[in-house]
Amino acid sequence: MPHLHLQLFNQLRQWISPKDKRHLTVFAEIIAAILLTQNASLSRWIPRLSHRNCSGRSHMERLSYFVHNPRITAEVFYEPLLKQLLGSFGDSKVELTLDTSILWDQFCLVEVCLIWGGRSITLSQVVLEHGSATVSFEQYKPVLEKALALIPSQCAVTILADRGFVHTEFIRWVTQQGWSWHIRGKVDTKITVASGISYSAQDFCPPSDEAVLVPSVTILEDISAHLAVANVSDAQEPWIVLSSSPPTLQTFALYGKRFGGIEPHFKDYKSAVFQLLDTRLRDAQALTCLVMLLDCAALIATVLASIAIKLGQRSFLDWHSHRGLSFLQLGLRAISRWLHRGEVLPLLSPLPAKSPPTAFASQRKRDELAYRIEFSKVVSFSYKPTSCLLA
Repeated sequence: MPHLHLQLFNQLRQWISPKDKRHLTVFAEIIAAILLTQNASLSRWIPRLSHRNCSGRSHMERLSYFVHNPRITAEVFYEPLLKQLLGSFGDSKVELTLDTSILWDQFCLVEVCLIWGGRSITLSQVVLEHGSATVSFEQYKPVLEKALALIPSQCAVTILADRGFVHTEFIRWVTQQGWSWHIRGKVDTKITVASGISYSAQDFCPPSDEAVLVPSVTILEDISAHLAVANVSDAQEPWIVLSSSPPTLQTFALYGKRFGGIEPHFKDYKSAVFQLLDTRLRDAQALTCLVMLLDCAALIATVLASIAIKLGQRSFLDWHSHRGLSFLQLGLRAISRWLHRGEVLPLLSPLPAKSPPTAFASQRKRDELAYRIEFSKVVSFSYKPTSCLLA
């Protein structure tokens, strides 16, 4: 049976064509090493490389050169693979997340991801040397533009973003693309109602276990929006959701998908799977390349998990009676099983456009996921909040 990196090379060369063909060979070796070691540290990959009678130091220098090489980009290596494996999405409805994650209080990872299967699949990303999770629109606009180019033009897109993205330029940009948007607002966000009176978003916060829906408001001086505010007893603070769609209770359910998608995704990269925080790289360009390599490995593992399930092999990988593992974890186990049994990898094929249900490891977790928040009172305002809320 060919080594894993040779199997990957034979499949990936259909879609990935770097100017220097040697780069694809090294790329396949690295992706295989990431899948086998489940680690982002370059030094951990060395035992999994094709040794070519090289010392460990020589391999380390070669790996460092690769991740610092400006020609090793997502445009060349990740995007062709992603376009191929998202080929079935066509005119589907998709939800995206835009979020940031801080690395060592020195770098900021900005990502646009596709919510799928209870996790997120990276569309585009960049690592900035920036110690804050708050970034300007000009800094993350290129990430949005790359994501736009990767999504089939017929898709109906909704983007979900945290409170750090309440930016006039961002909302205008997504509106120009025909995307819907749901953004979490801050308590001091200025809300102007139809009567022309302005309030802070916190003025609309209701008592515990109640919700307030305020259609047709203005934010950021001239942006038309809708407001939904919920005070859930289990949450640390009220949910303030600004959106392009008229507010309903489903506004909260839709925005809630962001938490189930992007936060476990960042955890997979930083601690649960790839241990990104253990890497010693401290260069924004090299870290952007490293995260791109992790994106490739995660995407391949996710696709192989989907194939393993189609082949009826989930029960060999997951002891739960239902799917209790993420597609990333299932894919990593499937690869290990196929290699152990001397079997070759199945041919990579597009993911199904319909997102599978979220995995749950226990009945308690399933109940949490299925739990529907019941509000004791829902108030909808046509033009202004009531005095009881302003008290």
